[in-house]
Amino acid sequence: MLSSILLAAASVPATPEWSPTVGIIISASCLVVLLLSLASKAPKVGPQMPLLPVSVAGFIGAMAFGHVIGIGIVLGLTNIGRL
Repeated sequence: MLSSILLAAASVPATPEWSPTVGIIISASCLVVLLLSLASKAPKVGPQMPLLPVSVAGFIGAMAFGHVIGIGIVLGLTNIGRL
């Protein structure tokens, strides 16, 4: 049992070093998620952002989810050898 856990941990790909490409991917994914949240019909409750028609909580949530999606894209591209 323990050897199979160690074997699974040994096959995890290494994380890539930061580069402008990684920054662009994460920024683009954050922008896409923010645009999708602007298009949703969810109620915009709470304090609003000064320049965007979205609440502060919605903006923070969109940025957090955008980072999660971006990290998944970066790790996936690293795993297949494209990054």
